[in-house]
Amino acid sequence: MKLATTLTALIALIATGAVAVPNHTGHVDAFDVSALTRGNHFGAPKRPGRPGAQPGWYYGKQPHKHPKLPCLSGPICQVLKKRPKHLQCPKPHPPHPVPTKTRTRSATGTGTVPTSTPTPGDGYTPTFTSATGAIQAGDYLTFGLVDTIEDCKAMCDTVEGCNFVNTYNDVNGKDGSTQLTCSLYSNCHTVADATNVGGQTQPDGSVNFIRNSDGYCKTG
Repeated sequence: MKLATTLTALIALIATGAVAVPNHTGHVDAFDVSALTRGNHFGAPKRPGRPGAQPGWYYGKQPHKHPKLPCLSGPICQVLKKRPKHLQCPKPHPPHPVPTKTRTRSATGTGTVPTSTPTPGDGYTPTFTSATGAIQAGDYLTFGLVDTIEDCKAMCDTVEGCNFVNTYNDVNGKDGSTQLTCSLYSNCHTVADATNVGGQTQPDGSVNFIRNSDGYCKTG
């Protein structure tokens, strides 16, 4: 009798919306995207290096590793399309083209020589690579997590006013971290602005540091 009464009460709570039921239908309205606005730096109001800074989103192929972040793929993209002023799901950025080699006739006409055919760029020019600091600047737009540099460039192509990407490993925790941080800016920067070298004490007592920091300026 007690079980039946409890079940009846639970059903009543669900009916009134007081209890959330896990959504297994893929209904897109289940996603909360209210934080992904420009005024809130698309979910990351504190820029990297500031106390309490947290990534605002994840874009890549492993969303199961980031259950607490909005993952910019799948059904959530339909929700964001209904809110054009919010952060949008990016289109995959093409990989950097590889020069092709051909053979042309030599000047003497006696044979052929190998030559490289120039290939178009991907719309970005590196300004620094493999630095041990991340960009700190007032033209900060947002930051999140990605799998590859190409993913970060795709995010920049999605955010209006983005002209620069900074990708790096923010190594924190005693087990380290291989996830790539992607921070976006409206102006291009050089390594002189890569002054965030970590140094924040983590909950486990370790101190974070920055490695593999690369900067890319949009040229297109």
